[in-house]
Amino acid sequence: MMISRRLARIPNLGVVGGEQRFAVAGVRGGLSGPSGPMSFRESERWRFFQHILGLGGVSARPASHSSPSSPGTSRSLSEDEGSGYLFGAGDKANNFRRESTIDDEAKVVGLLKEILAYQDTNMSNWIIESKVKALCAAYSYLLKPHKEGFLKVLACEFAVDHNVVRKAAEQMAQLQEEEHLGKLFMKLEEKLKSSLTPQYSWLFMHVGRLERGVKFLVDLRTDVLDLLSQLEAFDPALVPMQRLNSTLRELLSMWFSVGFLSVERVTWKSSCEMLQKISEYEAVHPVRSWTDLKRRVGLYRRCFVYTHNSMPDEPIVVLHIALCDEISSSMAGIVAAASRLSVDASTSDMGLLGLRSETEDPSLVKSAVFYSITSTQKGLKGIELGNYLIKRAAQEVQAEFQQVTQFSTLSPIPGFRSWLNDKLKAADRGENEVLSQEEDLALQKILGQNWPSDLQKLLKSNAWLENEELVAFLKEPLMRLCARYLYLEKHRSAALNGVANFHLKNGAVMWRINWQADLSPRGLGNSCGIMVNYRYYLEDTEKNSRNYLELNKINASEQVMQLAASAERLSVQLQSKM
Repeated sequence: MMISRRLARIPNLGVVGGEQRFAVAGVRGGLSGPSGPMSFRESERWRFFQHILGLGGVSARPASHSSPSSPGTSRSLSEDEGSGYLFGAGDKANNFRRESTIDDEAKVVGLLKEILAYQDTNMSNWIIESKVKALCAAYSYLLKPHKEGFLKVLACEFAVDHNVVRKAAEQMAQLQEEEHLGKLFMKLEEKLKSSLTPQYSWLFMHVGRLERGVKFLVDLRTDVLDLLSQLEAFDPALVPMQRLNSTLRELLSMWFSVGFLSVERVTWKSSCEMLQKISEYEAVHPVRSWTDLKRRVGLYRRCFVYTHNSMPDEPIVVLHIALCDEISSSMAGIVAAASRLSVDASTSDMGLLGLRSETEDPSLVKSAVFYSITSTQKGLKGIELGNYLIKRAAQEVQAEFQQVTQFSTLSPIPGFRSWLNDKLKAADRGENEVLSQEEDLALQKILGQNWPSDLQKLLKSNAWLENEELVAFLKEPLMRLCARYLYLEKHRSAALNGVANFHLKNGAVMWRINWQADLSPRGLGNSCGIMVNYRYYLEDTEKNSRNYLELNKINASEQVMQLAASAERLSVQLQSKM
């Protein structure tokens, strides 16, 4: 049974509709709905939901396939409120049998108010825990609009009471100077501190004590961030929602500090659940197949993840590393390096075609290239974890391969093509900051006088790659413009590009910009196929980080600075002629 369950979770080799599909285990009999029978576990969960919200007698209706991008952890649910709960990514993760209504939202809000009324009472912790479990389970079944209604009530009605704060502050102000060191002052301090703490903080502390409760709070913050992105500036719920987000971020920052995280290396022998989630969460270079995933955790590759003891089967941050004989300048170079190093030298010496070795030769490894890092939990946005994993992974690689001294990324440049498109639109209006006069004339010979609009279309469709003359021409101006985008374009004195800002804050050097480094649709869509190496000189990372954060100084190689300087000179010349 154990083996069959594990095999049932192995992904098929194909990719359907852009999502990795997974085999599903057989279904046991249970409740029946208009569209088919429910599984035993599903029927248990449905009965439990009816019990919590008083929805007895509602007919069941099987739901559609759950999204693999939002994996949840299922636990058996019974009619007893304290038996067990599914904490996950809401309605996506659950095979929900009936769409929630505004009445369901009201009942969940009623349960929330009942729980918060227990604050500062002598109510048994066992009863409070049981109610909090019920609240979490019921919330997870609500549809998005009803979750948003619940969150607005939580943020607006159970935040800090400013009248209570004002009274506490006035009481402290009335104390005589000699009373400032007495017990009364300490008591009033505690009262003021308590009044400045939102009521929902007490609820979150109780949720965090539940099994899978921390994961629930991470997903709750995901819902909060989604709602915040939709609110208008004049919406009265905006400020309360921002405070709710800040409270959750501060709490999760404490619980997800590096000391509470574990570093785990993922291999082909890791659990199917972990491998599945590594595949699902990959955001930089999507996993194409099961074979592709096996290669990424196989020979001359390392995959490290951060895990949290409250989310043991959930990778928090995923880092993929290629062990190479040189710092790769393209994704194809990473694949070629693995193939090159995997050839068994002994068979070549015997005059045979090189056969693939089943073991690694440590003496061949000269560099470690970090080619993908993914933060898997949107609810942990703004909590710095990836930088610590990179440094920890570098230590792990150095401990295993002591001769390795070259550490570098091979990073995408998301946003460059969008930025370039804006510059081409400006050029179409006669505000050319893109090409020199000589380049302008040369491109007119290839594309005609309307080259700004034509080039936009070619870049959007990736059809420019089919014109060899155009590809050869574009290399110099696009490399120059990319250096300008990475090195010169700023947002609040920091690098405009988010990936650049991340690595520069970590103390990396902007080392090399690479032409045609990623010709996948994603790579072309991000940056016309250009990628960049950020080099980590471990002995200098602290100094580089400080210079960047305090002085806004970007440490870059001669190649990058020359390209950026050329772009800056040209921009000044062109602007002077406008």
